[in-house]
Amino acid sequence: MGTNEIKQLLLAALPNCEISVEGGEGKYLVSATGDIFEGLSAVQRQQTIYKILNEQISSGVIHAVSMKLQTPAENLIS
Repeated sequence: MGTNEIKQLLLAALPNCEISVEGGEGKYLVSATGDIFEGLSAVQRQQTIYKILNEQISSGVIHAVSMKLQTPAENLIS
């Protein structure tokens, strides 16, 4: 599974987010910005992504995922 396929899975579930995916060989960095993360803790934000990618993680297609998940307001600050 490539970065574009992962991005498409995430965009299908989070259509109003800006998403980028980097990496390969089972190890990926997901960066996502969207209002969906407003009011969520860091753990809750990660759980949102893990739920979407659960099948790929469980099957071993995705081995490791690092995440940078933020709201649009947080994105302006960073």
